[in-house]
Amino acid sequence: MLKRLLPAAILIMGLLYIFLLHSIPFKLIPMALILIYGYLRAPAAKSKYVWLTLSGLFFCMMGDGLIQWFLIGLSAFLVGHLFYLSAFTIRWTFSRVRIISIIPIACFASYMAWKLFHSLQSSGNDGLILPVMLYLIVISLMGFFAIMSGNLPASCGAVLFMASDSILSWNMFISDIKYSDVWIMTTYYAAQFLIASSIGYKARLSGKENDNYRELQV
Repeated sequence: MLKRLLPAAILIMGLLYIFLLHSIPFKLIPMALILIYGYLRAPAAKSKYVWLTLSGLFFCMMGDGLIQWFLIGLSAFLVGHLFYLSAFTIRWTFSRVRIISIIPIACFASYMAWKLFHSLQSSGNDGLILPVMLYLIVISLMGFFAIMSGNLPASCGAVLFMASDSILSWNMFISDIKYSDVWIMTTYYAAQFLIASSIGYKARLSGKENDNYRELQV
């Protein structure tokens, strides 16, 4: 029953934060509920994928609370993405169609890196260039490996996470985006919910891919 009610609770609490209650403690409530939701979706025998994904959710929640200290919050999110990346890596299933996704991801990441580098340099924030570029590389790899996992919720969640952080970084370092807070948090909460939903998701694969996927559940 709780698992069925949690999506509605996450949606309500997320909307309350986005449109009414703009405080750090309240910001953490939707993420705490998403973390619980992910845990409840896991089978009794927790796989590596489950623990890595839950760890990623936890560190991202920490990043939410610490983002007012930008580099500390960024570091927490970076650790979260490394956990996600590790989870998606162990579920890698090769596909000629999915591997093509590296092209748009690489093009987008290169464009963002170029824009952010010049903006940070021109604004005198040279000290942020290295951590921001490192974060961009990691989240781009996370998105690519999520797609290569063949896990649809994880893939959609990773892409939305990239969109959310792109809006945030563009608004923070390049130029203002109208209603940026709404766009950032809407895509962010949706991304985290989908990544949590990837726990327990049964990929519809065939042949060798399906055999490999079953082996990775252990």
